[in-house]
Amino acid sequence: MSIVSVGLIQMSCTASKENNLENAISKIKEAAQKGAQIICLQELFGSLYFCDTESYDHFLLAEPVPGPSTNIFSSLAAELNIVIIASLFEKRAQGLYHNTTAVIDADGTYLGKYRKMHIPDDPAYYEKFYFTPGDLGYKVFKTKFATLGVLICWDQWYPEAARITALMGAEILFYPTAIGWSTEQNEATNTEQYNAWQTIQKSHAVANGVHVVSVNRVGLEQNGAMQFWGGSFVSNPFGTLLYKASHDQEEIAIIPIDTELTDKYRTHWPFLRDRRIDSYQPITQRFIDED
Repeated sequence: MSIVSVGLIQMSCTASKENNLENAISKIKEAAQKGAQIICLQELFGSLYFCDTESYDHFLLAEPVPGPSTNIFSSLAAELNIVIIASLFEKRAQGLYHNTTAVIDADGTYLGKYRKMHIPDDPAYYEKFYFTPGDLGYKVFKTKFATLGVLICWDQWYPEAARITALMGAEILFYPTAIGWSTEQNEATNTEQYNAWQTIQKSHAVANGVHVVSVNRVGLEQNGAMQFWGGSFVSNPFGTLLYKASHDQEEIAIIPIDTELTDKYRTHWPFLRDRRIDSYQPITQRFIDED
């Protein structure tokens, strides 16, 4: 299919996993009713963003993948004839956890999962305490409506991840995300941070000639110390915004994407043709010392 309707669900979360799941299901149904064929939820939609602290209690939020949530979404996807991209806290084994996104096809088939590769460790984002880096490599999923590449939040700052996923055949790159501003920051800092976040992802669209879909959460969390900045967006293969959400409201957006534009942009701006793959070996080094 050339024209694909993509649904973005930007939502706020509560401390109740059950309420968050019900909210997500309700919004998925609404998006499907409005014509969405592929629906993406934000990163770790099932809970508040718990990585602001290092607490062993939070491991109780995790579940197997596939497991209870994927079973629910499989039934929902089959009922509504939609693809669902769902970010989950995966318990792989005792003491082993991942930040994982599952992809469910439109007939309810569980197509597989992507485990977040780049794990941050910053103030209020202590993800290394919870998540083991992904070991499945980069992934694409051939769904009924399009071939998808899924990366997660911190992955979005790394052009290597986007490039590899695009080279594997992704027609659209999806980035479930949880990122926000400290409420102690000034507006100029907030603007600079959001613009950098959007710009780096639009650059992936341009460099690889694919659409990029980024879905973030909204709302005050961490006892009011963090405002998740929303701003979910869709970029075409040349960095033009087709949609941008607000910074403070829950939103459901249905955006048509023409996947055939990839061929047009890659033909007129042949970045893939002119890649000097024979010269890129240094990229596998951590840093290149002069000596």
